[in-house]
Amino acid sequence: MDGSPREACGVVGIYAPHDHVAHLSYLALYALQHRGQESAGIAVSDGHNITVVKDMGLVATVFDDRTLAILQGRLGIGHTRYSTAGSSSWRNAQPVYRSTAECQFVLGHNGNLTNAASLARETSILPGMVGSDSDLIGELLAMEISAMCSSDQTRGQALERALERVLPRLEGAFSLVLADEERVIGVRDPNGFRPLCLGRLDRGWVLASETPALDIVGAHFLRELAPGEMVVIDGEGVRSVRPFPEERVDPRLCIFEFVYFSRPDSVIYGQSVHHARVRMGEQLAEQSPVEADLVMGVPESGLPAAEGFSRASGIPYGQGLVKNRYIGRTFIAPSQEMRSMGVRMKLNPLRDNIEGNRLVVVDDSIVRGTTTRALVAMLREAGAAAVHLRISSPPYRWPCYFGMDTGDRTELLAAHLSVAEMCDYVGADTLAFIDMEGLTAATGAVGAGFCNACLTGDYPVAVPVALSDSAARRQSAPPVARTQDEPAPSLWATGNG
Repeated sequence: MDGSPREACGVVGIYAPHDHVAHLSYLALYALQHRGQESAGIAVSDGHNITVVKDMGLVATVFDDRTLAILQGRLGIGHTRYSTAGSSSWRNAQPVYRSTAECQFVLGHNGNLTNAASLARETSILPGMVGSDSDLIGELLAMEISAMCSSDQTRGQALERALERVLPRLEGAFSLVLADEERVIGVRDPNGFRPLCLGRLDRGWVLASETPALDIVGAHFLRELAPGEMVVIDGEGVRSVRPFPEERVDPRLCIFEFVYFSRPDSVIYGQSVHHARVRMGEQLAEQSPVEADLVMGVPESGLPAAEGFSRASGIPYGQGLVKNRYIGRTFIAPSQEMRSMGVRMKLNPLRDNIEGNRLVVVDDSIVRGTTTRALVAMLREAGAAAVHLRISSPPYRWPCYFGMDTGDRTELLAAHLSVAEMCDYVGADTLAFIDMEGLTAATGAVGAGFCNACLTGDYPVAVPVALSDSAARRQSAPPVARTQDEPAPSLWATGNG
């Protein structure tokens, strides 16, 4: 629900010389719409020129038969965006396009750089010259390509060689898809914070943030890109390149991909996301049992965990909330009063299932707590005899600098209140969270490597002072890379997704 953390972006790259790449990209982006609803874009190459169409809005709003007909090409990339911070505007819609004397290229980015300001200073890029950290990556690559071409580097190698030089300078989270006139490239940062996978078409290849995007275009899932890996796809097939020093490679996939971000039909670390969420509910039932009459989930990501809680506890599972799928995101409403009203627009209680019953209500997380509070009040008005909240992630206490939008630590309920105090604030009878060990075990990928900094405060990558720019963050956040001592102009608060 809207009190959950917000990420992300969806990216796709397709090399398919014998298919209509734009239509395949459209379908793949449609499968990734949940990862970003602010803007969408597709870029294709016919071998000579790159054409880009992007605009604000949903995939189905930005593209129709007319716009897709313009996009004639044999390879391309697509992007659907949710800005993790900063402005939401057409300028920051992706793909990002750059052209030099010898090369055109486009890129799509999921994640946030943590050293954007220092990179801009080092290369004399002034605030206002680029609109986001994604834009900055494009500018850095264009500068490298121009320098190489003046040294007689071949056109066909330019983008790949530029990436080999630029990528080791980037810090933070970045799953990238890129394309020039002849090839598609996928990159995953050395921590693998954000997902990226590779699939095979009958006569081509697909890169995508999640496996359902492969399914919808008829591609066979091959594997996930490894952290720190760059994959180059062209007429010769697929090549794997390792542009990062080995000591930087440390797998740390965001654990919220399992909890909330990814579709339940996705496969991550070889595990079904749906089954992992069911196991989270089973863990909750074992760790925090309660006497109740009905287990219900908060649509959508709370439903599998509620199923697991019911299975493990023996309490009947039922539907308690009906979701209006055509209501937009309530968290963008200008006031908290309107956000609370938005909860009622999006979720409506099934009174026949609620009235007189003691409810176990399972949700994925509590961030600010305001929408959870409105939800509990709505259930009580519908006649619930008791509301027992069970949350399939540990308390969310720390801000994310790697691609989630949760605000600073002053806005996080669990950063300042105990679980008992949180229970009083949201108005529940009881409140319990899964513990960190239970969550990790439920993923089915123990030992694979996760980032859980938002839950534990254990940041796998040092965070520059500029990104923890409020007094509240500085006083309560874990150690940061203070040697950079950089200013925080508003430009570099602009995340991308």
